[in-house]
Amino acid sequence: MGTSPGDVTQLLRAWREGDPTALEKLTPLVYDDLRRLAYRYIRRERPDHTLQPTALVHEAYLRLADKAQPRWQDRAHFYAVAAQLMRRILVDHARAHHSAKRGHGIPTLSLDEPGAMNTGQGAGIVALDESLTSLAAIDERKSRVIELRFFGGLTIEETAEVLGLSTATVINETRIARAWLFNDLYGKEYEQPSLA
Repeated sequence: MGTSPGDVTQLLRAWREGDPTALEKLTPLVYDDLRRLAYRYIRRERPDHTLQPTALVHEAYLRLADKAQPRWQDRAHFYAVAAQLMRRILVDHARAHHSAKRGHGIPTLSLDEPGAMNTGQGAGIVALDESLTSLAAIDERKSRVIELRFFGGLTIEETAEVLGLSTATVINETRIARAWLFNDLYGKEYEQPSLA
């Protein structure tokens, strides 16, 4: 992310403490980063996708700004929440435009690069959201790691910071969660990997 972590964290804390000017000062510092995050989501959608990055970032920002008393820990936490909101907005948008079913015909999803969810079409993002929800019911931490790294584009270090984990744990959780998601989405005939 391109903004100064210290400046953003300081303004987030001021916003949390009720400073009415903090949100105005924060907006220009985080807007470009939020737009890049939105672009990562949208570029992997189908070419005729009706939701544009600017609309996605505006909707997410409105939801972020609407939080009465935000409990931001720091800059990484703010971007993690923004990523989660963008995921929700895209899933809601996809559900409104598709009545696709899970399983057969789901486009291939790439979990190889942070921030590079390759969904191809709305059915893929809905299916991935459902799988992440299933994973969260079994192991919420693994679901959050995937959400932060691959939806949010956070690095291993940023993910570790947000979740209070070591980088080695984030790497291990990512590996196991990716295998579980792959089997949940595509490999029902394979044995489900253990989450231990």
